[in-house]
Amino acid sequence: MRIRAALPDLPAALQRVGEQVLSAPAVVARATILETAERSGTSAATVTRFCRALGLPGYADLRLAMAEETGRSSAVAGWEIDIGREILPTDSLQAMLDLITTADLRAIQETAAQLDLAEVEKAADAIAHAGRVEVYGIGGSALVAGEMQLCLHRIGIPTWSWSDVHSGLTSAALLGPSDVAIAVSHSGATYETVEMLSAAGSRGASTVALTSFRNSALAEVADIVLTTAIHETTFRPDALAARHPQLIVLDLIYVAVAQRRYETTGVALNLTAQAVSSHRALSPELARALRKEQR
Repeated sequence: MRIRAALPDLPAALQRVGEQVLSAPAVVARATILETAERSGTSAATVTRFCRALGLPGYADLRLAMAEETGRSSAVAGWEIDIGREILPTDSLQAMLDLITTADLRAIQETAAQLDLAEVEKAADAIAHAGRVEVYGIGGSALVAGEMQLCLHRIGIPTWSWSDVHSGLTSAALLGPSDVAIAVSHSGATYETVEMLSAAGSRGASTVALTSFRNSALAEVADIVLTTAIHETTFRPDALAARHPQLIVLDLIYVAVAQRRYETTGVALNLTAQAVSSHRALSPELARALRKEQR
């Protein structure tokens, strides 16, 4: 949902409208403009400005968007739309599982709905023909960057991931126009990540930013910008809640790259599977047979 991504850049009054919409989309879908203004402590004119800030012609379009959003959410496993995000000390494991699953599913759905597939195409094309790929991420984003590195490496694309700014800047200095750099940062404001991607771009590499904020510093230095949506819950604040949507986007890019390299991808997957086959666990039958021989 682009409301969540746009919220930090809006004036305070418009933020209050946005918070009301996000907290009760089903209510907004049925409410008049005056009712929404009253609930958010603003005016009808402010609600109208909020709609236009999102690129919507008017309040009727916002109501329609919220109706569609709540319709999608209500279809997810039959759960209630307003399940909430707060985990209480008395909650059961089942309640926590339902909340976490619903939050992640909604975030993934919203990410899919807002994802610019034309930008995904550009990223996949660049990576499929890259001489090398560098993936940058700090802290929790490093885990996501590492996952992308493993996927691309598995299908024969020379790929490295970096979570240390010194190593990342060194790698960026060696890139050229035939290479690709990908940076992962929920906030898009992590200085080291921005610095590494900017350095890669200065060397002529194609640069890709994966962030939750289109107007972030990271997005500003990237050629290709891909955004994710998040749903926070207790104990899982923004950066942690962003992980699964980030992985979905990177998985899509990986599969699109593999598709573009169809023949070589198949060969690489077979070769890499064979390379580690001797290190897989023994079958239960063979393990029992070996134990008998050792007695």
